[in-house]
Amino acid sequence: MVMKVAVIGAGISGLTSIKACLDEGLEPTCFESSHDIGGLWRFKEKPEPGRTNIYQSVVINSSKEMMAFSDFPPPAELPNNMHHSEVLQYMRLYAQAFKLLQHIQLQTTVVSVRQTLDYASTGQWEVETESRDGQRETRVFDAVMVCTGHFTQPHLPLKDFPGIESFEGRYFHSWHYRNSEGLQGKRVVVVGIGNCGGDIAVEISRVAEKVYLSSRSGAWVVSRVGQGGLPADLIGTSRMNLMIGRLLPSWSNMMLEKHLNKAMDHKLYGLKPKHGFFAQIPLVNDDLPNRIISGRVQMKPNVKEFCGSSVVFVDGSVIDKVDVVVFATGYNYSFPFLPAALQAKCGYRLRLYKHVFPPALKQPMLAVVGFIHGLGAVNPLAEMQARWAARVFKGLATLPSEETMMKELEKDTVIMHQRFACSNRNPIQVDYIPYLDSLAEEVGVRPNIPWLFLTDPRLALQLLTGPCTPYQYRLTGPGKWAGAREAILTQWERVLQPFRTRVVPEPESRPSSRRGIIVIVSGAALRSSKPLFFHYLIKLLNIKIKIRQGFVMLHHFNCQS
Repeated sequence: MVMKVAVIGAGISGLTSIKACLDEGLEPTCFESSHDIGGLWRFKEKPEPGRTNIYQSVVINSSKEMMAFSDFPPPAELPNNMHHSEVLQYMRLYAQAFKLLQHIQLQTTVVSVRQTLDYASTGQWEVETESRDGQRETRVFDAVMVCTGHFTQPHLPLKDFPGIESFEGRYFHSWHYRNSEGLQGKRVVVVGIGNCGGDIAVEISRVAEKVYLSSRSGAWVVSRVGQGGLPADLIGTSRMNLMIGRLLPSWSNMMLEKHLNKAMDHKLYGLKPKHGFFAQIPLVNDDLPNRIISGRVQMKPNVKEFCGSSVVFVDGSVIDKVDVVVFATGYNYSFPFLPAALQAKCGYRLRLYKHVFPPALKQPMLAVVGFIHGLGAVNPLAEMQARWAARVFKGLATLPSEETMMKELEKDTVIMHQRFACSNRNPIQVDYIPYLDSLAEEVGVRPNIPWLFLTDPRLALQLLTGPCTPYQYRLTGPGKWAGAREAILTQWERVLQPFRTRVVPEPESRPSSRRGIIVIVSGAALRSSKPLFFHYLIKLLNIKIKIRQGFVMLHHFNCQS
């Protein structure tokens, strides 16, 4: 009998969970409370309570190859860092290609998920839903995948800001922000320097009189544009870079921070945080340094209090006549439909084995997918979680005992809190490639790079030194995709394609009357190396020799008419 799986949410995590179930021969039914798929990436003109929201100008921080579905490369013509509308377009193409839409029930809200009376023997769940017209229905499922994300409940800690109740201006959480309309000529304070706060401060600064960006802890700022104008997350994100980072962690962190400060001195700009680069997700923003240097955005420390229309900061400075305050203070995660026992915490995080399975369940038939954070795109992490969960449901992969899972979970939590700047707002952070590899081991799809160096060295070199794109996890094992190798070897073509909107002609070669090349070798080399080689080199290249202080300077002159 085919196992029935309830998938809650039709964002990226939900779509990839539906597909993972279909790949394993399971029967998924996805419940989506809104009228369309897309989750976070579906822009809403009006905020919808209980759902994620984005502002009109949002562009994805991860490049398309790094956030791709592992067996569905994004179209080459799509830009590398896509606008939210293009991300949604890509999701629709994915859903259509794998016939996922027929498994989704829109405008159906999950009210509760509870164990059946015979759960101990069956592992089944009762899922109660409510339709748009208020009709309630309860159905039994063999397994449940929770894919609702964690940007649904705005965190607005007004008690931390004395005087806010008497503030004469307007204030709101960034969840409500859509665009800068209505903020022209205003004095605006943005509180919080996560990616939302940075984006909103920059955008408002184009129309406001002045924007003040208040940060308690600072942030490392990185650009989407990397060396040579290529997507930054494709550079320095290889397995080779990971190996170097593990061998020389302090040096790697120091060199990266040095590189970032070379582009922009974070201390000078008032941005330098107390934590190291890898301890917290950086602020991805291409324009913030320009807005600061032009005076349109001014960095400020944490807010101490509000007095009428004035904002007082902890350093004693005061900004008067403030019109608007935007609180970019993050989100609280919530799963109101789950039993309280399944929402127990370990530190700041949910008590989930490998951030997926509640270890206390007698039957591992409920998984949380996409509730994860790392220095990279969430999509591949969620997809790997879904693939693992589907195999566990089917009995093709097994979990350790509850005791073993709890010990590993507690150990992992201690390490995570030591390495990363975790908090209630940022409860989870994982090492990106190691976490993917650990789940890939469970699924049986981790690429064997040493073996590939013997059988397919070209591909192996790409896996080792190139960006760790999701296609690597479709080369072998369950869910193997015949197009994975080609997707990896052609990924740079898809990166370059969007730039080819204006072909720049190669410059005409103009003959030069005199071109010189200077090669310096030691005199000893001429005496002890292969003299015939240098003799022929000198004769072939028309080289004149000068000997200075034991070195031979070979001047090459190529004369052309």
